Amino acid sequence: MELRELKYFLTVAREESISKAAETLYVTQPNLSRQMQNLEKEIGQKLFIRGTRKITLTEAGQLLRRRAEEILELYNQTEAELKTPITDIGGGESYVMGLIAKAAHDVQRKYPKVRYHLFSGDSATISERLDKGLIDFGIFIEPFDVSKYDYLRLPLTDTWGVLMRKDSPLAKRNL
Repeated sequence: MELRELKYFLTVAREESISKAAETLYVTQPNLSRQMQNLEKEIGQKLFIRGTRKITLTEAGQLLRRRAEEILELYNQTEAELKTPITDIGGGESYVMGLIAKAAHDVQRKYPKVRYHLFSGDSATISERLDKGLIDFGIFIEPFDVSKYDYLRLPLTDTWGVLMRKDSPLAKRNL
């Protein structure tokens, strides 16, 4: 399996069509179709369900899509780090991430060659990316089990709320 094949596969998965993917990739449709068939042979499993209007992924195809995205992201990250080191930071949609982004911006202004990439995701995604080395550090919103990590607790808290109409049954409850 080559990186080019994974890129082609991801384009077919995204476009849900060999023809549209071929246009996007500037390759011929028969060539792309043959490459996807060869990929299925190499893997030994069917990756696509070919419908009349669109292509959908089989279970094996969905797994390959997730892994191909991770492989290509890691490849791109490695290539970028070799050119200019980048610090990857992951975290949820939180007030704290705004402060981290501001601090990163301030550092970058003082040291222009420092580069950051901020990734937004839920705790499970951030934890998985941290474990796989796809991010350098993560920001978690508690409650979260941090026992397998070295960590610092930030002296900040997020305030959450629920918005609803005044006549909603939930609006009448005291919590």
